[in-house]
Amino acid sequence: MGAYLVVVTTYVAVGLLLLLVLGGGGASVGKIATVLVVPTVCAAALAVLITRLRGNGPRIDLRLHWTWRGLGWGALFGFGGLFITLPAAALYLSIVGPEANSAVGAVFGDIRTSWAWAVTIFLCVVLVAPVCEEIVYRGLLWGALDWRWGRWVAFAVTTVLFAVAHLELTRTPLLLIVAIPLGLARLYTGSLVASIAAHSVTNLLPGLVIMLTLVGRMPTV
Repeated sequence: MGAYLVVVTTYVAVGLLLLLVLGGGGASVGKIATVLVVPTVCAAALAVLITRLRGNGPRIDLRLHWTWRGLGWGALFGFGGLFITLPAAALYLSIVGPEANSAVGAVFGDIRTSWAWAVTIFLCVVLVAPVCEEIVYRGLLWGALDWRWGRWVAFAVTTVLFAVAHLELTRTPLLLIVAIPLGLARLYTGSLVASIAAHSVTNLLPGLVIMLTLVGRMPTV
């Protein structure tokens, strides 16, 4: 738990530092991407480093090791979870209204950019964010909780903290639902690769929406 708190503190500190350094001037895709991605990458890298210096390494402590089984089950949980998360998202949209948006989508707002930047943001949403967030929550934090109180406590606590950590009060109930398939993938397989794969599948549609919006190609409905 101490390692998790150090990692979260580092995430916040790096984010605040970047806001201070890059906060001046107008907003750009590059600045926004840096502020969103760099703190998460630093937190995940620190988590891996801690397991190497103070633990048994990421393979054992985080269950971060490649297996086709983990990838396959993760994709299955991810696509299966869409049957729950998509109706939940539709319900959320009907309650909140057209202004409903994720924090990432809201940050980019009306900004338009090139395909190169749009694809970069897409890859950050679909690949970088899932890898880094899963390392911190269903890797480092899960391992600490599982060791002390068991995997069901780890599942419950990481699901709640993952949703709350996004700091999107109105979307927290939806994020709780979104996080359930990710936690189940980790719970069932014991592999972090599975939850990463499920997370990537879950982020696929939001990533596509952000990418198409950034290049002004998002269809109107």
